[in-house]
Amino acid sequence: MKQKPILKAYYSVRDYLLIFVGTLLYAFGFHGFILSNGIVIGGVSGLATLIFFATSIPVSISYLTINIVLLAFAFKILGLKFIVKTMFGVVALSVNLSLFEWLLGGVPIVDGEPFMAIIIGGILCGTALGLIFSANGSTGGTDILAAIVNKYKNISIGTGILLFDTVIIASSYLLFHDIDKIVFAFVEMGVNSYVLDRIINANRQSVQFLIFSQKYDEITERIIKEIGRGCTLLDGEGGYSKRPAKVIVLLVKKSEALNVFRLVKETDSHAFISQSVVRGVYGEGFDPIKI
Repeated sequence: MKQKPILKAYYSVRDYLLIFVGTLLYAFGFHGFILSNGIVIGGVSGLATLIFFATSIPVSISYLTINIVLLAFAFKILGLKFIVKTMFGVVALSVNLSLFEWLLGGVPIVDGEPFMAIIIGGILCGTALGLIFSANGSTGGTDILAAIVNKYKNISIGTGILLFDTVIIASSYLLFHDIDKIVFAFVEMGVNSYVLDRIINANRQSVQFLIFSQKYDEITERIIKEIGRGCTLLDGEGGYSKRPAKVIVLLVKKSEALNVFRLVKETDSHAFISQSVVRGVYGEGFDPIKI
């Protein structure tokens, strides 16, 4: 039981570190490959870009202002824990946007190749958002709206962002009257959403263990105390020996699998373990059941 607070603190620190790294990567991809090439993408970043081109107000300032309004709206729906991490993500991204505004000075890293720039920018921004969402955080904006939809409907976060951002990108034609910029923005949005979903699904993948051991009581107790997961004991019988046996059935996140192997090996080096990947696990401790 003593390890639980330590693990909880570790995961909390890891989440905030991932959110910060994600915002740093997003700000770099946004300024270095997207904004500097005059491309208006979706989300609040896109709205802030339109404001920037129309009024010269820095993206970081308008981005922060818009998100404060959205966070106030989402407080009752998403809860305090989500809002705290989202606020951290919003502030961190605003700071990092200001940082790269200063470091890059609006000069594109890839000049004269807008299509290549938005592909690279989409990959970087999608990867960044994937890291942030995997840490149960958000950068605000349409991420908040997509998270609300994902909470009640079986629509992935990437798809939700795609729907909201379509409207924002299409509206940029009223300012630029340039079809090419809209096409580039939709390509970036598609790349961004694809990479985002791939990273989130990879991090949320779960595995199932079947553990055969004479020390099943000790292994079960350590799983509950040290990993914080429940498990099920099944009655079995050896096909050759005909002796009764206990089988531990355990479902954990993929990221926790290594800890399970270490725990079992420390307890019973002669244990037999079967591991399989499952497509989805829903219920307590995993993803909520959605219909």
